[in-house]
Amino acid sequence: MKTRTAALTVALSLLALTGCTRSEPEPSLSRYYDQQLAFGGCAGYATTENDDKAFTSRADLSCARMEVPLDYQRPDGRTAQIALLKVPARGPKIGSLVLNPGGPGGAGMSLAVAAAKLWADNPITERFDLIGFDPRGVGASTPAVDCFGDADYDAGQVALPMASVPGRWTAEETRALMDRCAQRSGGMEVFSHLGTRDAARDMDVLRAAVGDDKLSYAGLSYGTRLGAVYAEMFPQHVRALVLDGAVDPLIGTVPRRIQQFTAFQQSFEKMAADCATRPGCVLGADPAKATDTFLAITRPLIDRPVPAGNGRQLDFAAAVGGVGAGLYDASAWPAIQQGIAEIATGRGDILLGLGDAFSGRGADGRWPNMLEANYAINCLDEERRTPEQETELRRRILAVAPFMDPGTGADGARDGCEFWPVAPTLGYPHATGIENLPAPLIVSTTGDPATPHSGGISLAETLRGALLTVEGEQHTASLAANPCVDAAVADYLVDLKPPAPGARCTL
Repeated sequence: MKTRTAALTVALSLLALTGCTRSEPEPSLSRYYDQQLAFGGCAGYATTENDDKAFTSRADLSCARMEVPLDYQRPDGRTAQIALLKVPARGPKIGSLVLNPGGPGGAGMSLAVAAAKLWADNPITERFDLIGFDPRGVGASTPAVDCFGDADYDAGQVALPMASVPGRWTAEETRALMDRCAQRSGGMEVFSHLGTRDAARDMDVLRAAVGDDKLSYAGLSYGTRLGAVYAEMFPQHVRALVLDGAVDPLIGTVPRRIQQFTAFQQSFEKMAADCATRPGCVLGADPAKATDTFLAITRPLIDRPVPAGNGRQLDFAAAVGGVGAGLYDASAWPAIQQGIAEIATGRGDILLGLGDAFSGRGADGRWPNMLEANYAINCLDEERRTPEQETELRRRILAVAPFMDPGTGADGARDGCEFWPVAPTLGYPHATGIENLPAPLIVSTTGDPATPHSGGISLAETLRGALLTVEGEQHTASLAANPCVDAAVADYLVDLKPPAPGARCTL
């Protein structure tokens, strides 16, 4: 049996062959570094309903496509086009601030619009053009990863093999999935060049193409990995890096997955404890029993999904995905609790809606390609595992995050990247021992379920950066409209003034 891959299961997979430091670009790359970007209207760039709204929300937005080599070792060969969106600075500018929302697989064009709104009165938007970009393979960039259609998602027929997803897979099925995705996405050559190291090279071309000698960058979640790898490869081109919700560069795939799912279970238990303080809590008055209660409610969905509107259904994986999506921000805990209670009425609209909001599905039924791009990019970033190792990883995940356990056992897990055309290109550990790197600012939230606080501490130590600790139950904090965090980030980006050692904010 295969179960649909809900948004959470891919989001939890956010997450290295270490590249050598580069100086000036090779002459063969000069046509890319010297290109003149033709910023103009944003018509034709939107790939989702949310993008449609964002790209028409203000008159001063402009978009462009930047050309990069698909394979940096073959600069005269096939090319890719990176989609960009610019929000111009409100005053005399320092340069551009490049933004990445995470994932991997998150589209960054709309992030620039959201950041401009949240920072409307912040010195950041006065002194920087905000540049959001869809990384290679993602969103409006081309070629884009394409494994499934919108109807597949809505019908619950999107299955991606990973340890956190229930289901049994064969070698023939993982090979067929890779072949299907590659064929729909432009071929195996595309699938060989989607990793973070290629994206970091693209970001250096972007830095030059917008006219900046040095990069100012803000990356969330997986975006911290992208920023750290950029720092490793191009330290001489760094001006300032804000890395919020850190992916630990020192530990490999398996221990990082265990840390992540342990943190999600902790967040589930905090949500359950909050629920227990409310009359009629659907998870009961004893938080210690909440996981068992939740599974008693949701496991029947494996065989008997409930309707969730517009012909769609909520099954077990989608229910867990909706809960997980809500755990990213404590303000969504009441909606999680209402959604779990709704199942008893024979409906699943609330939890499915939480999952849709997280994934970016619009009311018009269009899905972004985040989940597929996440799968493909991780195949070039993460360590490969044998079927036996993947089964053991699934067993360990279900042990540390029992609220996700469908009760069907760990057997049948396989690494969905086992037949990838090239070996992983990231390497672990990475971004270590970087010389002459301007100190980055690491923002890390104590109750972050997706990128645990320990990763922020590790990244700050590894990059010898300043650490801003944020007390709260939320994934990332620099776009949370928190005055304390906003001021610290602005001081750093505008004046290169890091917060004092031991600095803390509270959400």
